[in-house]
Amino acid sequence: MWRSLSFLGAGKRRFSDLSEKEVLALAISSEEEDGRVYAAYADKLREQYPASAAIFDGMANEEDEHRRSLIDVYRHRFGEFIVPVRREHIADFYSRRPVWLIENLGLDRIRQEAADMEREAREFYTTAASRSTDARTRKLLGDLAAAEAQHQVVAGELAERHLGGETRQAEDLASRRQFILTWVQPGLAGLMDGSVSTLAPIFATAFATQNPWTTFLVGLSASVGAGISMGFTEAVHDDGKLSGRGAPWKRGLASGVMTAIGGLGHALPYLIPSFWTATMIALIVVFIELWAIAYIQNRFMETPFWRAALQVVVGGSLVLAAGILIGSV
Repeated sequence: MWRSLSFLGAGKRRFSDLSEKEVLALAISSEEEDGRVYAAYADKLREQYPASAAIFDGMANEEDEHRRSLIDVYRHRFGEFIVPVRREHIADFYSRRPVWLIENLGLDRIRQEAADMEREAREFYTTAASRSTDARTRKLLGDLAAAEAQHQVVAGELAERHLGGETRQAEDLASRRQFILTWVQPGLAGLMDGSVSTLAPIFATAFATQNPWTTFLVGLSASVGAGISMGFTEAVHDDGKLSGRGAPWKRGLASGVMTAIGGLGHALPYLIPSFWTATMIALIVVFIELWAIAYIQNRFMETPFWRAALQVVVGGSLVLAAGILIGSV
């Protein structure tokens, strides 16, 4: 195990072992990478959030200016050839999460990631400068820390310039609407379908056989089958380009998973060997599921609570009653 762990760090150097030349080269490559990250965020947001995209365009330009300044200093001190030193070459240097992990998340998450990028860089350079014993290296690291702090000031100025109160509010509302269309709406539809549509077969089987294991198998198959069906249906019927509802795989995943969860909620209690104990717990779970659906409808879809309760709780209760009645015949 220790050999494996040591192998993961093989070939990497510690920041404290770098020369001034290498530290400056590392700063250049870091500024270059951060500039590309900001440009990627801008491209991601440009269509839906043009004001936020303008902020990231400005931050990318700032990173490029700093990179050019660092290159001028490097060329003056060390010549034309810039040694290839990057973050991944340094064992104790901060790393960036891949852009593709962040860009699929919401607007607020991207904004927070950008703030974290500046803070991490500033704190690292500040700490490194405080530990340096070489005057020139200490000054260099201090200048880099100051540059990163200045990035945060520039970001704030750009935000004030491009994101007025109304603009930011409009983008936040658009981001919330996108989240609801992509995740909440398909997930809620799946939860409703999984919770309600499986009530009749599960409880009909339960009361017809009074065999918990058989009931569980029926509930498991109904829930998983419904989840797969709902997931594929949601994913293939709309590619999201015209409707603006987001990527099909996201909606399909939300719908399929929540459908399966909705059915499994009242199927899992039948793993309990005692039929009546399992049934009572399953009924309690059903009660919680139906009221949870009503709450989600009210919270995210702005459906009046009592209207949602009437639609979901009453409808679900009728389906439940039908299943018990059929199974008791």
